[in-house]
Parts: sequence; C-alpha cells; structure tokens
Amino acid sequence: MSAAAAEPRREDPTARLVRRLVPDASVVRLFVLAVLVLIVFSVASPDFLTLINFQSMGLQVTEVGLLSLAIMVSMLTGGIDLSIISIANVAALVTAQLFAHHGGADAGSQQMGLYVVVGIAAGTACGLLNGVLIAKLRITPILATLGTMQLFNGLAIAWTGGKAIYGMPDSFLNIGNGYVGDVPIPVLILLGGAVLTAIFINRTGRGLRIQLLGANEVAAKYSGLRNERVLFVTYLASAFLASLAGIVIAARSASASADYGASYLLLAIVIVVLGGVNPLGGFGTVTGVVLAAFTLQMVNTGFNQVGFNAFLYQVAQGVILIGALGLSQLSERYGWASRLARAMPWRARGEPGVPEPPGALGPQLRTPGESHREEDVRGRPV
Repeated sequence: MSAAAAEPRREDPTARLVRRLVPDASVVRLFVLAVLVLIVFSVASPDFLTLINFQSMGLQVTEVGLLSLAIMVSMLTGGIDLSIISIANVAALVTAQLFAHHGGADAGSQQMGLYVVVGIAAGTACGLLNGVLIAKLRITPILATLGTMQLFNGLAIAWTGGKAIYGMPDSFLNIGNGYVGDVPIPVLILLGGAVLTAIFINRTGRGLRIQLLGANEVAAKYSGLRNERVLFVTYLASAFLASLAGIVIAARSASASADYGASYLLLAIVIVVLGGVNPLGGFGTVTGVVLAAFTLQMVNTGFNQVGFNAFLYQVAQGVILIGALGLSQLSERYGWASRLARAMPWRARGEPGVPEPPGALGPQLRTPGESHREEDVRGRPV
C-alpha cells in the first residue's frame, strides 16, 4: 500500500467550521430567519442597515441575551428559572447600595471591582435557595422559582421602599454604555458570557451531567449521577448569569430598582425556545440562543423604525413562540430534522473525520451469541 493511500484524507476546513458552528438544523432555520429579517427591514427602513443602528441594538440585546442564557441552563435539566429578573435586580441593588454608601460617583476602580463582585455574589447566592427547594424538597421548578421570584422582589421593594438608587461612577456606567473601538462593551460581555456558558455545558463534566439529567432523570439517577448536586450547580449557574445581566442593566440605566426588566422574562423564554432549546430538557445550543436574541432585537428595532405599534411586538413574540413550538413538534413527528441532517454535505456518510449517523451501516457491537445466530441464519460470516 502506498503512503498516499495509507494517509487519511483531511476534512475540508470550511465544512469542519460549519459543522461545529451549526450542530443542529434549528440553528440553520434560525440563521435563515435572521437573514430574512435583516433583508426585510433593510428594505423597509433606510436607517436600519447602519453602524449606529447596530451599535444601538448591541447596547440593548446584552441584558436579555444573558437572561436567556440563564433560562437555557435551567431548561437543559427539564426545569425553568422564573426568578432570573428578581435575581438580576438583587445583584444590581446590592452593587448600587454599596456605591451609594461608600464613595458614590467618586468611587475608584478598585472599589468598583469589589462592589461588582459582591453584587454578583449576592445574586448568585439567591440560586442556593432555588437549589434547596428544587433539589432537596423536590418542588417543581416552575413553582419553586415562581415563589422565589415573588420573595426576592418583595424583599427588594421593602429594602428600597420602591425607589430607584442612583449615584454610580462613570467607570461603572461605562460597562453598560462604553465602546471598544466601534463595538459596544455590553456586546463583548454577552459574547464572553456565551463562550463561558458553551464551555461549561459542552466541555465540563458538570455540563454533561446537566444534559444527561434533562434527557432522562431516572436513567441519570441509576447511572450513578448525583441529581441533587447537578440541580444545585444548574441553578447557581443560572443565578450567576442573571446577576451578570443585572450589573449590565444597572450600568446602562445608571440606576437600580426592584422593578427593572419585568418584561424580559417572557422575551427570554421566547428566545430560548426559538434558539432550539428543548423545553423538556436534554438539548440546546448557545449559538442558537445568541442568534435568536439578536434576531428578535432586529425585529424590535425594525418595528420601531417602521412605525409599528409597540404592542405589535408583543403579538410578534407570541406568534414566534407558538410557531417555534409548533414547528419543533412537526419536525419531530415527520422527521424533518433528520432528513435535513442527512442532506447536509458535511455529514455525508463515510467522510473522514465525521462520525457515522445513528443507524448507519457499519461495524456494530454484538454479543457472541448474537453473531453466531446471525451467521446461522444468513449462512455466511458476519
């Protein structure tokens, strides 16, 4: 055998990049939808396809994008975290109160860093209560987090008297309104949070356990996973992402209040479902969630520029949510996703470096008894 024949063929770099970025057919559908939205509003409004407009969208999409990632992490286990808005406000209020009582607008950079860390820690600690209720007391996640949402919100209102807190240094406000070159700092924070979430879910043992728990809780338990510990980690991660969103909200609005971001919860759920996350748990991609967040932000901005009524955007959210769920169910029923996956050129069977799809012909593990029985029936070696 020649050296050229023995050397395995290399996978095309473009195909490998596309395969990594587009692991699921739902991301392909979402990308097509994003392109269509971009084309439609670019034609409808001459100001849509401009740098200033996209910078404005970047400043607005970060907080809801981070909240969507928080919902995604909890939904991967088959649950949901409805308390993310209240947790975000707790983190923002703790940070704002520290500024108000120690330094105010004249606080230095070291103080700012410390206060931000304390605020994120306070918000993340709220996830412990969710973990106790869901993992230890076995309360249904939607009910447990609904209760903690009301609890955290009520405590925040009682603490502040329902008033907003002001007085933050420019260095802190720069987190929500500054730029690095032409790129808004909030966009960089969102992308950084997305990368960390993707690494946590796809490259760590904890993330794998979260997905296994969502795919089949009973099987995960009998396979030796400590489901309670996995749920604790899940809701701590969700609270951390929500707290990070709270810091961005406070920095962008130059204040903190107990009732900020009330409309973000439904929008975050819409984004997660539109992004291809299975509401029953077990599967989801960070790429899909981030792409869905930017797509809906383009829809919102396009509606405003065209002059549509603001309530029409809420109608659009409902239509998109129902449509995404309906399309997902039809895709599972008629196997559209698997047909599309087989049609993708980088998933062609037998291509070097690409794993065989489930059910493909190829070597299979059999017990010795099964091999002999098959040989007897066929009359030839297996």
